[in-house]
This record gives sequence, structure tokens and C-alpha cells, in this order.
Amino acid sequence: MNCIDCNFKSSATKFLSKGEIEELSHNCAHVEFKKGEKIFKESSFSSNIIYLKSGLVKVHILGPKNEQITKITKASAFLGLPTTFNEKVNKYSATALENCKVCFIDLEVFKHFIYKNGVFAYQIITELCKNEIDSFFRCLNRTQKQITGRVADALLFFYHDIYDDKEFILPLTREEFGNYIDTTRESVSRIINDFQKEGIIKIKNKKIKILKEERLINISEKG
Repeated sequence: MNCIDCNFKSSATKFLSKGEIEELSHNCAHVEFKKGEKIFKESSFSSNIIYLKSGLVKVHILGPKNEQITKITKASAFLGLPTTFNEKVNKYSATALENCKVCFIDLEVFKHFIYKNGVFAYQIITELCKNEIDSFFRCLNRTQKQITGRVADALLFFYHDIYDDKEFILPLTREEFGNYIDTTRESVSRIINDFQKEGIIKIKNKKIKILKEERLINISEKG
């Protein structure tokens, strides 16, 4: 795999020198995952930095009672950076929600770039900071908003942050959707059906079309 000609470079990789890009090419492996396949597994050893080139994944972790979806991530993004750098053991899993293309980058080579290339390191730190702030707001919304507000939040998230289209195929099952916003499958189904009856959205199988965005925003803001 020649990283120089890759069309999926991260914002950080764009600041590597030509020599560093060539070194990256010799120390990474391109792997494709089908929908439903695990990209990496919680508690497994990791000696690679994982970069999502294309596709969509769910990040999930085992809790005391069941599994919890903590994040939905779309390409392009690095996956598992905090645990890979700290203990080299994955603290959570990532599963493909659609067909994905992934690069596994040798950890020591990646660290070398951080030590030697300040701009590259800055870009990585910026991404980590953004992810942490996003996590704070997701936690806040989950704990302080009513279920209707959380459902509205999620639908707006898929529209604005994932697909940039008012009509999209929901990548989660109703059960996964409930898990993602900390509620039950039954509650999700009921609220989505209520939104459809009120003409806020239109549903056909797993395809959702947002008809009244301002109304959905209002529900989200009121929580």
C-alpha cells in the first residue's frame, strides 16, 4: 500500500514529510471489514494504531450488566488511540456498522512521528481533545435530557454529523439505538413512531427522512 497516493489521509498525516510517508507505507497494513465484523476487541492486545479510512463503526464496552455503545465514529478517524498508547490493551471494542477500510499502523513508527514531527503531534492532540469534549457533551445529554430529547439528538446527529442528508438509512437496530441513548428498544420504537405520526419524520423500513428539522431541534433543545 502506497500512502503517498492514498486519498484517505488524515489531517495529521498530511503534515508528514515525503520520507515519513514512505516509512509509513512500509509499516502499515490495509484491511477491509464487512458490516458486523469487529475491527478490534476489548481486552485484546494491540501493537498498532488503527485508522479508519472509510466506513462507519460503533465503539462499545462491556459493563457490569451488559454492553454499552459509547460512540458512533465515521471515517476518517483514528480508533483506540488512548488505550493503545497507555496500556497496549484495548479497553473497548469497535465493530463495523457498514463495510469499512482500515489501516493498521505500527505503534513504534507512529510514536517516532510524534517525537520528531511537532505539527503531526499537534494534530493528533487536537483530535484527542475534540473527542474528549464530545464525550462530555454526550454524557451530559444522556443524563439530563428526557428520552424524547435523546432520540431527537441522535436523529440530528446522524443527519448532520454522519450522513449530511435529511434522508438516511439508520445504521443501528432499534435495540442498538436504545443502547446508544440509554433507553429501551420499546421506548425508541414508540418515540420514533410518535415522531412519524406528528409528521416530524417519515419512516420506510430502516430509511428515515427528516421532514421538520426545526421541530426536531426544538425537541432536542427542550430535552
